[in-house]
Amino acid sequence: MNRRSLKGLTLLAAGTATAGALMAAPAQAATTAATTTATTTAETCSPWSLQSGLATQVCAAITGDSVQFLGRVGLAGPPSPDFPPQPQVLSTTLSGQVAGGASLGSTAQNVNFLASTVTVTGPTGTVACGSTVSGTFAVTKFGWGPSPVTVNATVAC
Repeated sequence: MNRRSLKGLTLLAAGTATAGALMAAPAQAATTAATTTATTTAETCSPWSLQSGLATQVCAAITGDSVQFLGRVGLAGPPSPDFPPQPQVLSTTLSGQVAGGASLGSTAQNVNFLASTVTVTGPTGTVACGSTVSGTFAVTKFGWGPSPVTVNATVAC
């Protein structure tokens, strides 16, 4: 072989080794990501409830023995092209408690709502395994009274 052919083979071998190393890197990264322990959150939600063109829902997000309540407000259906949604300031109340036991707290806040679903973060607490928790979410606006939705969930741990 001449020098030029030998140099070409050397470059080809170096390129192949580099490509092999680069192709192996994602496999190592995937292995690392797969061994990471993930915490599982189970979410139990009430059915959506209709109230003055809006839909409301309350959820209990349970991770181990920790519970967080979430309230959601969305449109009850698609907006009408003739009457696009108008911005609204809604008053929300979200509370949680252990069934037959202590209150986990309550939050009250105003939220700006247009057309996208809005999530309200509520009380959080640590609860004994096997306990049942209950959450209530209510939305009001000038001219309408509350129409609360409720969820019950068991903390399985």
